Amino acid sequence: MNDNRNMIVAIVLSLVVLLGWQYFIAGPQLEAQQEAQQAQLANDAQQAGSSSPVALPEGASGQVTAPGTESGTAAQSFVSREQALAASPRLTIDTPSLSGSVNLKGAKLDDLRLKGYRQTIAKDSETVVLFSPKGSPAPYYAEHGWVADPGVQIKLPNAETVWTAETSGNLTPSSPIVLSWDNGEGLVFKRTFSVDENYMFTVDQEVQNNSGQNVQLYPYGLIARNGEPETAGFFVLHEGLIGVIGDEGLQEINYSDLIDDGSIRPGRANMGWLGFTDKYWAATLIPTPGTEFQPNFSYNARTQNFQSDYLGSATQVVDGAKITNSSLLYAGAKITSLIDGYQNSYDILNFDLMIDWGWFYFLTKPMFWTIDWLYSLVGNFGIAILLVTVIVKAIFFPLANKSYVSMSRMKLVQPKMTEIREKYKDDKQKQQQAMMELYKTEKINPLAGCLPMLIQIPVFFSLYKVLFVTIEMRHAPFFGWIQDLSAPDPTTIFNLFGLIPWDPPTFLMIGVWPLIMGITMFLQMKMNPAPAEPAQQMIFNWMPVIFTFMLATFPAGLVIYWAWNNTLSVLQQGVIMRRQGVKLELFDNLKATFKRKPKEESK
Repeated sequence: MNDNRNMIVAIVLSLVVLLGWQYFIAGPQLEAQQEAQQAQLANDAQQAGSSSPVALPEGASGQVTAPGTESGTAAQSFVSREQALAASPRLTIDTPSLSGSVNLKGAKLDDLRLKGYRQTIAKDSETVVLFSPKGSPAPYYAEHGWVADPGVQIKLPNAETVWTAETSGNLTPSSPIVLSWDNGEGLVFKRTFSVDENYMFTVDQEVQNNSGQNVQLYPYGLIARNGEPETAGFFVLHEGLIGVIGDEGLQEINYSDLIDDGSIRPGRANMGWLGFTDKYWAATLIPTPGTEFQPNFSYNARTQNFQSDYLGSATQVVDGAKITNSSLLYAGAKITSLIDGYQNSYDILNFDLMIDWGWFYFLTKPMFWTIDWLYSLVGNFGIAILLVTVIVKAIFFPLANKSYVSMSRMKLVQPKMTEIREKYKDDKQKQQQAMMELYKTEKINPLAGCLPMLIQIPVFFSLYKVLFVTIEMRHAPFFGWIQDLSAPDPTTIFNLFGLIPWDPPTFLMIGVWPLIMGITMFLQMKMNPAPAEPAQQMIFNWMPVIFTFMLATFPAGLVIYWAWNNTLSVLQQGVIMRRQGVKLELFDNLKATFKRKPKEESK
């Protein structure tokens, strides 16, 4: 009975993994490919600029087009990113973490590269591009400014406005830049950009009113992105528009949902942030905490622009007076410690949710903290994963020990169980009652063997999440050929691990570590007697092969964890069984598996 129950649990778990693979991996990858094709078509038909609505606050009617954008009615041929950058005057950005420039045309941030990150693990690979200007193949930028009530004629700066630099030199952590523009009607606008050593910009806007009359303006900020970008396409990771809006909390909006809805407008708030998130990078607007703002997420089908924006409350600029507005812009890598630090120092509501820890964050975040702490001690994330596996094993040792002891006792009473089956072979109900009585007498839990397998499922998932979503694991090397723990093992047995000059398809990329994982899983299963039924034996024999193929496409760090965990489980179970006086079935089961069965003589 124990074998049957364990077999049923194993089959159910296998089906869960198989269905999960289809739903979470294969299906989303196909969808991602389709989305990439759509994005390419969208890029080929890109419009010049965008028509980006910024929602007015309650009490104002209608919508206005954000200054700094164009009508986008005429088709435009793409130029290279370098040509697009050269088409407008700029001031250089140079920090320890960022390089790029501020566009004086529109006074916006549309050119950013991340110095500390390369696109691939190759040493000569280019640094990661975050922001790009209009006219380039993938426009992505941030703007700030002012809007007026509909119908009010005030000359405001827009996307075509060329600002004047009042300061000389580059934008660095120690030297902000100040831009100004005079509308010729008594209003003088200034915009000051500051940046720290990492990825946080401060944007201060100032309006001096000498127009002879009072004016009412609304500060705004927006991040626009043209075309639907290619995403990782995994269900366990959100990539798209994102924000935390006051009491409404976390907002995660997929590109496809916004294409269908056109616009999503949460309620007004005085705490929060909003923007875009990719797997490892993000760009978010952060209004000053305590100041009320109206958030908005939108998609323009004509120009194919996605936009996250906010509009602040009305600000009266009395004649002869000056007003200022300040906000933050985060544009860079999603480094856990950095984001947590910003959340505390700037009092940003739930800024840590920019990293998609998932529903099981109470497991995922401690898992990351532990691995990161171990990494600080040993200097290798792979070794940190091996050590955290030992720690997890130690934490759950009492439960696993109880489970293996119960399994050992069950082996000891195997003759009694066989006797009961023979005695009541024609009466299943009495057989069941006798088995239950035997379990009670011998203090055996027939489901105890399932516990070690069930325990590792949440640990496995949390580690998978850490490897998949945290930038700290990106391009993190182990040893030898594993130079990126967040990517699959690059080797494969089907080209003899590189000896044959052939690149097999993805489903044949069965590397060294997936093979080690499959072998250790096979050995762990052979620690127990084989099921009596041939069908069950076949399932148990083929299960390690199936898992080897499935996990081969998972991050190498996860496969290393699974192989190491299997090895520790075999050692742990072996030691406990010996202490209980139970014979180890491993070698006998291996012999039986590979022993050639004699052919039945024909009658």
